[in-house]
Amino acid sequence: MKLSEFKNILKTKETIAFELPNGELVPNHFHVTEVGQINKCFIDCGGTVRDEKVVNFQLWEANDYDHRLHPEKLLNIIELSEKILDLEDLEIEIEYQSDTIGKYHLAYQGGNFLLTSTLTDCLAKDKCGVPPEKLKTSLVDLTAQEKACTPDSGCC
Repeated sequence: MKLSEFKNILKTKETIAFELPNGELVPNHFHVTEVGQINKCFIDCGGTVRDEKVVNFQLWEANDYDHRLHPEKLLNIIELSEKILDLEDLEIEIEYQSDTIGKYHLAYQGGNFLLTSTLTDCLAKDKCGVPPEKLKTSLVDLTAQEKACTPDSGCC
């Protein structure tokens, strides 16, 4: 989700709820302790120089149950960050503490912002000799395709 989309949704909300990949909600007394832009310049394992940019929010919660972050306050923090840090309209990455700091993508569904899992990956599979994933097909599906495809049907 891009920053502009997040802001547009916030404008319609009375409360903010973040849902973890396991379905649990981030406690509603969370704080957004950081809003920023992360620029990552790196060389992948195949020798290609890459540049990635994301807007980053850090969610944090403590035993402060009396203070809730309301949408209008978060919008103010974001707008201040846009002004001072010259934030771009980029995809949002969320950091949230679990066993270690977890990094998540952001989506929206059913009234909640969803923290969706991120994965590591080899960005140069062709140069590293990693074979492409093979398409898994059921033999039942192959049989059904054969019945649907005749020599004069134009499917082959």
